[in-house]
Amino acid sequence: MVEKLDVRGLSCPIPVVKTKKMIDQGVANILITGDSAVSRENVSKLARSYGYSVTMNVDDKNNWEMEIRK
Repeated sequence: MVEKLDVRGLSCPIPVVKTKKMIDQGVANILITGDSAVSRENVSKLARSYGYSVTMNVDDKNNWEMEIRK
């Protein structure tokens, strides 16, 4: 099952904190939606540091959708 996390409009470190909370709860598959390039980079670094694979889609307005899987 994929858990969804929407971090649009939030500034770092909030997206990272929310993602880490889900990782700490043992969620293995998370679909994260955001709109900040800084958050995108930081969340993907966090996910990789915990051994998650990261798949990313970014549109022309810098909105992004990231799927992380354990």
